[in-house]
Amino acid sequence: MDPIDMVVTDINCEDLGLSRLCLMENAGKCLSDEIATISTFTFSKPVKIAIFTGSGGNAGDGFVAARHLLNRGFEVEIFMLTSPKDIKSIDAQINFEILENMVPRISRLNITELNDSNDIDNIELAKSESFSEYIIIDGILGTGIKGDLRKKVKKSIEVINNSNALKISIDVPSGMDPLTGKINDIAVKPEYTITFHKVKTGVKKASFSNESLVGGLVICDIGIPIEAEIFVGNGDLIRLKNRIDTSHKGNNGRILIVGGNKDYHGAPTIAGLSAMSSGADLVYIATPESTSLAIKQESPDLIVKGLNNDNGSKDYLNLDNLDEIMTIINENNIDAILIGPGAGLNEETGKLFNILVKKIDIPIVLDADALKLVNPLLIKDKDNLIVTPHLNELKIFFNDSIDDLNNLSNVSNFDKDFDKFNEKISVLQGITRNINGTLVLKGKYDLIFNGISFRINRTGNSGMTVGGTGDSLAGIATSLLSQGLNSYDAGALATYLNGKAGDFAKEQYGNGFLASHLSEFLGILMENIY
Repeated sequence: MDPIDMVVTDINCEDLGLSRLCLMENAGKCLSDEIATISTFTFSKPVKIAIFTGSGGNAGDGFVAARHLLNRGFEVEIFMLTSPKDIKSIDAQINFEILENMVPRISRLNITELNDSNDIDNIELAKSESFSEYIIIDGILGTGIKGDLRKKVKKSIEVINNSNALKISIDVPSGMDPLTGKINDIAVKPEYTITFHKVKTGVKKASFSNESLVGGLVICDIGIPIEAEIFVGNGDLIRLKNRIDTSHKGNNGRILIVGGNKDYHGAPTIAGLSAMSSGADLVYIATPESTSLAIKQESPDLIVKGLNNDNGSKDYLNLDNLDEIMTIINENNIDAILIGPGAGLNEETGKLFNILVKKIDIPIVLDADALKLVNPLLIKDKDNLIVTPHLNELKIFFNDSIDDLNNLSNVSNFDKDFDKFNEKISVLQGITRNINGTLVLKGKYDLIFNGISFRINRTGNSGMTVGGTGDSLAGIATSLLSQGLNSYDAGALATYLNGKAGDFAKEQYGNGFLASHLSEFLGILMENIY
């Protein structure tokens, strides 16, 4: 499991009512149980437990484990490389304060702050040469490693490695990249690595290449339900990249929307407004000349390109527009493109769309009329693709891949029927395997598929049956692609943001809210990063 996916899952547990503080308690208790088991099978006498802690969640796991180990009769020493006031994890801070409140000391607990290298050199552990005297718990860095190791951290790792004690790392050996398994400087070399929920990607890679880098792997179940991984939630917001203070216009996403015709200018407009409100710096709309004025009047923030035609003015997109659209993409360094909103079903529009998707390499979102016009065979190998149909559009788009249309009816209507819901998921997975990209199936629950992986979004409400909310979703998805998210993460997060904006809109305006209202709340939502 990638480290970021683990953090997302932790946070999304709170949407289910399961607090991260509870998860930390479970992790620390499980850690203490495994340590006690290892101690029983390794030593024939009581040993001291030395816990090295940093500023993150692993420190909190260590603090919890300390309480449980004390209750088992162990003597525990905690060596803190971070001042208590600098502990970043709120849950770790709470668990440290519990230990601090245990005064006067009845349990055999000592807490020492290591302020510099001299402090580390002078601890008893650094001088001990006895294997049977200590078990060292490494809770310094875990998945929180960034950049070069600080001098104090490096010195602590050296002391731990030079010790004859039995060494146990929490989640990831400190100093190891939790994603790649690489060690750029130095890392703890444990006899055991105790990890929570699932093995982190870097640990698995390191274990395959050299088992001694992680030791024996122990996986602790800390009570995270599978729903916390599958349901999209607030935690997914941390996938967004932080804007750099020195960034310039266009650095945070340039998108192009190709759509609209003489009867439909609202769809590309709503998509554009939601794209801007969800973080894209520049939004271009390529639309027939006869449609462009209406879009320009809707918003001065959108860059509207009225497309010309060799054979005089036309009210729909057609092959005459291909070169001009490609010029817009190339000259403006477009990062992602949305094709389809309000385009209509003219045969010439379909020819344009099919050639366009074949020619371009940048990430694509296909929505609305494009789903009725584009041949799926042309995009099946694109992994930087999102298609956003509702159920009827899905049946049209994947018509050649669906054996039984009846199996797809009422796909979202089995809330508490495990067997029926999972049967529908299996049917949909069989269909969506026909493309490498991501499919977002809009409904009561939005279902997001990529290969055999799938997620479920539960935000949104009945008021979102108003026209245009799907265009808003497509605009958000395109914006997130332009900001560097992959198609699966962008598709999932877009459904969450769109639905959550709809929930806020209903709260503000009641069931009479409009699709254009969604963009009012997106910026606030995206700032609300955990």
